[in-house]
Amino acid sequence: MALTLLHRHALEDHILGFETSANPNHLSVARRPVIFSVLAHAGQEQAVGLALEAAPDIAPRFCGPAEWLAVSLTAGSETVAGHLSEISGASVVDQSDGKVLMAISGPSVRQILAKCVGVDLHPQAFAQGHSANMLFGHVAVNLARTGPDAFEIITPRSFAGSVYEDLMEMGREFALTASFSGG
Repeated sequence: MALTLLHRHALEDHILGFETSANPNHLSVARRPVIFSVLAHAGQEQAVGLALEAAPDIAPRFCGPAEWLAVSLTAGSETVAGHLSEISGASVVDQSDGKVLMAISGPSVRQILAKCVGVDLHPQAFAQGHSANMLFGHVAVNLARTGPDAFEIITPRSFAGSVYEDLMEMGREFALTASFSGG
């Protein structure tokens, strides 16, 4: 008898059946993002950082000294692993099954996130392309500014439901909607 494994998203029960047309303030949950942890070896931090910036189809997310998340919504795991394996002085680990990526956008995104994080999200303080690890309520997440009114939140799979529920609650007054993105 063959064993068939099914992928079940951590937020399946939170979103399916509750999806609506997107309002201006919207939370989009990626179904199958590719997310790798990248650690630079001692003395290789700058070279690894530059190589990540230059890697095709990969968005590096700064986590801390010598540590990044390499994110892709367009390339497969094998492709990203191949690009990352070419970076000298780095160790990489596929975290795709252990992380959930949510993208929140809209005119009120900073007000919504300000209820959840203790970081100044003004564009002069947290510019587009900037990312950092921080607490989101009680959960450690990586927050990245991806556009003028757009952010990505990467959270551990086991805390995704809590982060999702907090976001939806904090976005209620701004008519925040949610759905899965892509297939």
